[in-house]
Amino acid sequence: MDEVLSRIPHLLAARYPLLWIVSPEEERVERGLDKVGQASGIAVYRWRRTVGLQSPSGEVVPDTESPLSLLAAIPKVEGSAAFLLADFHDALGEPGVVRRLRDLERVLGARKQALIVLSHLLAIPPELEKDFAVLDVPLPNRNEVGRLLAVLAQARKLDIERDLFEQFVTASLGLTEKEIKRAYARVLLDGHGFTAADVELVLDEKARLLRKSRYLEFVKPDAGLLDVGGMGNLKEWLVHRQAGFSDRARAFGLPSPKGLFLLGVQGCGKSLSAKAVADLWRIPLLRLDVAALFTGRAEEGLRDTIRIAESLSPVVLWIDEIEKAFLQDQGTGRVFGAFLTWMQEKTLPVFVVATANEVRSLPPELLRKGRFDEIFFVDLPNVHERLEILEIHVRRRGRAVEAYDLLQLAEETEKFSGAELEQLIVAAMFTAFSMDRELTQEDLLRVARDSVPLAVTMDDRLKELRDWARPRARPASVDTRRVSFFEDWESS
Repeated sequence: MDEVLSRIPHLLAARYPLLWIVSPEEERVERGLDKVGQASGIAVYRWRRTVGLQSPSGEVVPDTESPLSLLAAIPKVEGSAAFLLADFHDALGEPGVVRRLRDLERVLGARKQALIVLSHLLAIPPELEKDFAVLDVPLPNRNEVGRLLAVLAQARKLDIERDLFEQFVTASLGLTEKEIKRAYARVLLDGHGFTAADVELVLDEKARLLRKSRYLEFVKPDAGLLDVGGMGNLKEWLVHRQAGFSDRARAFGLPSPKGLFLLGVQGCGKSLSAKAVADLWRIPLLRLDVAALFTGRAEEGLRDTIRIAESLSPVVLWIDEIEKAFLQDQGTGRVFGAFLTWMQEKTLPVFVVATANEVRSLPPELLRKGRFDEIFFVDLPNVHERLEILEIHVRRRGRAVEAYDLLQLAEETEKFSGAELEQLIVAAMFTAFSMDRELTQEDLLRVARDSVPLAVTMDDRLKELRDWARPRARPASVDTRRVSFFEDWESS
């Protein structure tokens, strides 16, 4: 936060009269701005509709509760000053306020003064968009959280060992300062003074708070790389980048991994792979709800998403069916443009895993080199991968794979997706369960032969998808022709 707020004196010196600070943390920003003002010789005034305009000493200027009366009083203040206006975005719809702001703009810059709107959302009227400089205040970073915990530990005379201290700091990232203090207060009340078991308590608190977000979901990965059948090329790529966010990788001269685009057939494990990335790399997983993003203020939602994701970094940000976002953003393209700019320029370790089933609505700018580290095409599983997927799901349901001829089943399920193979086993088990007996090979084969995979009814779309992906994406699966060649060579 200090880095962002320290820009304000430079903006005032450069005669920027209107600033907008986006942050839900009013007290933290006020405290930081006071610190900047004292260091730079800038008088910091505060305004709230419930109180009116307060001078740096706390004295209230009479009759300044209304937005227009406030704006009329500001020209009477002399010297370099910053006027911090809480929730002023609500006043911008009132008659005369926007006009008065534009009139003031000409006066404030020359005096090295600025009006600073502090709000949890960015809601600048179109006629003022070119006049406001926008500052996004990030959530507390690792150093700030560490200071909070160190102060608490000193005050409570707690001895927290170094590794455990770092675990608590990491678990707290992504929360506001106030939320962190409340989480630590809960630890003190419910726990035994910051033990290893209390880390989960902080994580649960974070998951509960993130559930309030309309756009983000904190996901605990329920799948690892061993739960993903096939996709050998993708797995190898992920394993090679497992330590990509480490200091050792930076010292070696490597950049942080940026993102992965998974394009392919529905039900073939793209979402499962996103969970496996977070599990393999041992970093948090956030899922962006694209539908919710576009039901409200999409630009504001994207900013909130980025701010939370960056505060949690390193983190995996999973955007499922990303093509739906761009279909809904065809009107202005502003959200799409902001997302692409962030993808290109982000420096913090937020690894984006985007998945898509449809290619025709994907804008070419999204797939340009530099946005994602790699684009993988996830096709229907080949016979070797179908066998692996069947074995995974049979084991998951407590059955021995040796009890069934799964190779025969794999050969008879051509064009089945991974999700359809899983449902095949589930349906066969329901048949056996309804007859009060154990699952048999015949049950599995009967369901397979009675099922019509989606790829059969959508053969034209599948061909179109493959034709599009062939020159543009890397196959997620190992080339089956090479596998067959080596198998034949070894058996000869």
